[in-house]
Amino acid sequence: MRVQRLLSVVAVGIWVVFSAASSGAQGPADMSAQASSTAQTPAPSAAAAPPDAAALEKARKAAQNPIASMISVPFQENWNFDIGDSNRVQNVFVIQPVVPLSLGSKWNVITRWVTPIIYQPYAVPLEDGSLHQTGAYGLGDMQPQFYFSPKKHSVVTWGAGPIFQVPTGTPYRFLSQGKFAIGPTFVALAQPKIGTIGVLVNNIWSVAGHQDRPDVNQFYIQPFFNYNLKKAWYLSLQTTGITANWEKSKDRWVVPIGGGPGRVWKFGHQAVNVQTFFFGNVVHPPKASPWTFRMAFTLLFPKPR
Repeated sequence: MRVQRLLSVVAVGIWVVFSAASSGAQGPADMSAQASSTAQTPAPSAAAAPPDAAALEKARKAAQNPIASMISVPFQENWNFDIGDSNRVQNVFVIQPVVPLSLGSKWNVITRWVTPIIYQPYAVPLEDGSLHQTGAYGLGDMQPQFYFSPKKHSVVTWGAGPIFQVPTGTPYRFLSQGKFAIGPTFVALAQPKIGTIGVLVNNIWSVAGHQDRPDVNQFYIQPFFNYNLKKAWYLSLQTTGITANWEKSKDRWVVPIGGGPGRVWKFGHQAVNVQTFFFGNVVHPPKASPWTFRMAFTLLFPKPR
């Protein structure tokens, strides 16, 4: 739990630092970004501004594309509030590196490996009938995903392939579904001048695992819309992912809706994407979290020209 709190503090600290950097003293790359959007603030050099501004815009466009041909390393902190009768907080820190690989002259395969680190609150009954509030902290079940996507596309960019769930959760009792699962995953998006609109969808079924754990038949869909603003800012309207547990006869849906601001910075040669989101779960099972706060920090490594 101490480690999880430290990660939370680090995530908040990162956001504060980058917010201060954008409103206070600005580096050459940030000044170039403003010059590209307003043409009023002088850049360090007229020759350097267009390439830097173009690189920043390219990074913002790629950051909004989950299957961009670019290496990215997202770090995502999620706080799920008001869980159970005691209104506890679940914390999920997710690392999901995205690495594109070339398959000949026509295809890419984009790999995304979702690795959650979870603090799961729970209560232990005591002899006097009261409950002792405690929790489990550790690695959750990992989800490697593979998207096969054509290198050339017109209006719509798309990718499709397999998704896996590996029962790596430890401690097993609290943080793992105990099943190896597999299914198809698909993403499609378009990027007009105003921003990005798209959807990601998948479904997994358990094919092996412990017999004492319930089967897995989980549906996931994530529509997303980003509206681009000046100075590399943008607004996102999306969900954390609408899910349905088909194994349940009732209370199977979780429907979060929300969004928030984001911005792409470029410090020297390093591009980063920082986001904050609020989500309200308009549909959720009893005693599940009704709302979520998320912060995300992504290192971007666009391909050199």
